[in-house]
Amino acid sequence: MKKLRILFALLPLVLVTACAGAGTSAPNESAFVSGDGVAIYVAKADRKMAPSLNGRTLSGLNFVGGHKVTVVNVWASWCSPCRAEAPLLEDFATKRTEIQFIGILTRDNPTAAQSFVKRFKITYPILTDDAVLAGFRGSLVPNAIPTTIIIDSDGRVAVRISGQVTYALLDNMINKVVQNA
Repeated sequence: MKKLRILFALLPLVLVTACAGAGTSAPNESAFVSGDGVAIYVAKADRKMAPSLNGRTLSGLNFVGGHKVTVVNVWASWCSPCRAEAPLLEDFATKRTEIQFIGILTRDNPTAAQSFVKRFKITYPILTDDAVLAGFRGSLVPNAIPTTIIIDSDGRVAVRISGQVTYALLDNMINKVVQNA
């Protein structure tokens, strides 16, 4: 009975590890954990600091994050939900210029990512060092591909949307963060 309990306790870890994929081979669209589009909003008093969003971009430039509301999208070119939400995110980035949009490329190669950016005409910076994701520990960690995180103007994590965003959800969450900033 004790062995059975241990097996059931370890089962979720095994499943997540199996879904997350590993190694250096090209990612498979079915070998990742995709979220279900659920948003978690954190009250202002309970927010934790976000990591510094600085680094080399896909275009080869150095990016330094500012002090304004920021939408961070964690994505990969091989991810179907990422392709589906890319036009929506770019639309928001061009219309909501008071908000900083940043992409973080994860588990992908630069050539495929550059093709993705060109195809979807993405204009916001894309950080290529996904080690920055570890800085979200202790807060709302990006737990799926894609994940969208909204950081308030004080540099604190306010929202996490796990999975593909919708227009209504992203608009609602951005407005909520801006109004409660």
